[in-house]
Amino acid sequence: MSNTPDFERPREEHPFAPYVRTLGKGKTGSRSLQRDEARQAFGMVLRGEAEPLQVGAFLMLLRVKEETGAELAGFVDACRSSMVAPPPGLQADLDWSSYAGKKHQHPWFLLTALLLANAGHRVFIHGSDGHTQGRLYTEDAMGQLGLPVAGSWHDVQAQLEQHRLSYLPLRHFCRPLHELMQLRPLLGLRSPVNTLARMLNPLRAPCTLQSIFHPAYAALHQDADEMLGQPRAMVFKGD
Repeated sequence: MSNTPDFERPREEHPFAPYVRTLGKGKTGSRSLQRDEARQAFGMVLRGEAEPLQVGAFLMLLRVKEETGAELAGFVDACRSSMVAPPPGLQADLDWSSYAGKKHQHPWFLLTALLLANAGHRVFIHGSDGHTQGRLYTEDAMGQLGLPVAGSWHDVQAQLEQHRLSYLPLRHFCRPLHELMQLRPLLGLRSPVNTLARMLNPLRAPCTLQSIFHPAYAALHQDADEMLGQPRAMVFKGD
């Protein structure tokens, strides 16, 4: 008589499983998510309602398929609903995302941000660090230069009033998204998280700057920005 335990009866399907199936059901059966589906799926991920195995499968299926503008817009919708909301009335003229870190040169773009701030424009920068080794991230660079780095929206408000410039790390206003970004060394690949974070624009600034590495992503950013109502978005390669 075998000592191997009997297989358990299959459990009911996990609520997140349909989203994985939609993306991964083969060449003829799979499809991209609609914006509302993307919002619901990513909301579950951010709230911890999807299993780690499902999250990895979801992100890598999107990576292989390549995300659409509608999917990115839905992911941003979910992040905006889940993140720590800024206080009412907190505004910036320019949203500047900075997530990649510098590998071969110094972050000279900070000089441009200073020029804009000195000209009277309120510049809000957000980003994340640590997901790729051997890079100089904006938070560290600003700290070494004595530029304002915030730890909360309250700090951002004070810094924009005093300096017209503030940097807030992603971990302080959307911790789950920051943690997803840290999966890159484990998965071996970037994921849609690295793209959607650039479009968060948490203060709904009327103008945004989004630097990308792969030129092919420019049209994708523009599609998502249009859906998100961010028509004044400058998307460009490098600095």
